[in-house]
Amino acid sequence: MTMTMPKVLICANPSFGVRWVKAEQKSKLGAVAQVLELESTTRDEFFKDCKGKYQGVVGIYHHNDSSAAVGKFNQEFIDALPPSVKYIVHNGAGYDQIDVDACTARGIQVGHTPKAVDHATATTGSFLAISALRQFYRAEVNIRNGNWKSGLKPAYDPEDRVLGIIGMGGIGTIMAHQLMAFGMSVIYHNRREIVPSPDFACEYVPALSDLLARSDVVSLNLPLNEHTRGMFGAEQFAQMKDGAVLVNTARGAVVDEPAMIAALQSGKLASVGLDVYPDEPRVNPTLLAMDNVTLLPHVGTETSDTQRKMELLVLDNLISAVTGKGLINLVPEQQRNHDHPA
Repeated sequence: MTMTMPKVLICANPSFGVRWVKAEQKSKLGAVAQVLELESTTRDEFFKDCKGKYQGVVGIYHHNDSSAAVGKFNQEFIDALPPSVKYIVHNGAGYDQIDVDACTARGIQVGHTPKAVDHATATTGSFLAISALRQFYRAEVNIRNGNWKSGLKPAYDPEDRVLGIIGMGGIGTIMAHQLMAFGMSVIYHNRREIVPSPDFACEYVPALSDLLARSDVVSLNLPLNEHTRGMFGAEQFAQMKDGAVLVNTARGAVVDEPAMIAALQSGKLASVGLDVYPDEPRVNPTLLAMDNVTLLPHVGTETSDTQRKMELLVLDNLISAVTGKGLINLVPEQQRNHDHPA
């Protein structure tokens, strides 16, 4: 008797689907599952299709660009999924577009792609730190406007500056290595000290306020969740050195944006380097008008090499799941429950 293969839905933008994975590598998943492409172009259409063509789907590949068609995977969305769905794997390290609590309540495991994004995101953070210190954006505006060095003031070398990393995971660790090559020293703050200690010179600072008081550049490398949303605000900016720099490649909503802009306007912050914003793709016009900040349009992982690694890791997770081996990369909230069941 022929066994029916489990169904997996590729939930990416219907216009182009999975972008970087070659057909023969995508066929790895096709060897163990019936692969369906997202065809729904609206959220309502998707909900109807969940009662039709998507019935029986066991796993879902989630890409952020699917939100253009079907929106976020919030509780309403999760509750509308076919009861057969057991796995959702997100293409990315951050997964705030997915309501993990709603998934957990329905017995759906959620995966993501840590490590695959580390180098590309760290490189973005390091670029933002150097650009903010050296004021390279302001210099570029000058030359593009035909002003050469007119009006430019001397900026700052990274050498002998202190880099304070909030959230020393994979991305923070690589960023530390990269900026140490520019002569920076590294301190970090996590909920707990890393044990065993990292294999490079760095110092754990238990109190966030102490890290802020000592750092010339503060880098945010932490996920967005109910505990971190808006956690970096006026109190934290007041604790920073005068003329310090903030770099954010995590999520825009981790920072209280009005407080950050006030710190820039007062001179408390010399500059910021941002790849993320609280209301993407909208960027606050006040930030756009400032020539002492470096802004990128959330391109931290936008390289063909990293996109390919991320997509292949999603496929590997789904292959592992539908063949009975479980997800390779459970999100931390569910991993904790998996490691320490009640």
